[in-house]
Amino acid sequence: MRTKYHIHLSKENRQELESLIRSGESSARTQTRARILLLTDESQQKNKGTEEIASALMCSLPTITNIRKKFVEGGLENALYEKPRPGAIPKITGEIEAQLTLLACSAPPEGRSRWTLQLLADKLVELKLVDSISDVAVMHRLKKMNLSLGS
Repeated sequence: MRTKYHIHLSKENRQELESLIRSGESSARTQTRARILLLTDESQQKNKGTEEIASALMCSLPTITNIRKKFVEGGLENALYEKPRPGAIPKITGEIEAQLTLLACSAPPEGRSRWTLQLLADKLVELKLVDSISDVAVMHRLKKMNLSLGS
């Protein structure tokens, strides 16, 4: 297999990668990426082939190719660390959480012996604290707060 992305590490980059591996404080994924870069460095006479590196580090060939590509296109930081992934903004913020706590600890609605998760979710929507919310989201938040709807 012909290598498309050639790695030439500077002395500073090489020292940084070696200290990153030696310290042991970074994640296993980051350390594996550092090892890939060190082993594919063409400025060293002992660089290894892609298949040999894959078997030594127990990773796939595309992983090695992707790390090489990230290094060539974006530098050392880009190759070692992932960009933050976008996620949904939580519907329940601190203020809404406080209201949820007050509701869960208050007397249940007329005709009910206790609050249910669905009743709490419906009440949050009724009070216009959120546009919509599921009973599962309410359950997860109550669980995080160590609250229980039990007796």
